[in-house]
Amino acid sequence: MLVEMRQLAVNQYSCVDIQSVSEGENEVTISCWNSLDDIKAWKQDERHQLAQRLGKDKWYKSYQVQVVEILREYDGQDLQDL
Repeated sequence: MLVEMRQLAVNQYSCVDIQSVSEGENEVTISCWNSLDDIKAWKQDERHQLAQRLGKDKWYKSYQVQVVEILREYDGQDLQDL
């Protein structure tokens, strides 16, 4: 389901990037989008809604969604600019 949702988000809803990291029972997934409209369209997708229900009912004890805006991005080369 995870692979299908990643492909769907990228191919049909203009998701720019998706990255996940797991540690023990915890998982963090970050997805980057071009616009709030793209996120809203993704949220309304029937297959995505099914995956959310399955996640809530079967796979996860709990989950949290945060929509955030990146104000600045840098790598190790830019640390002196802080």
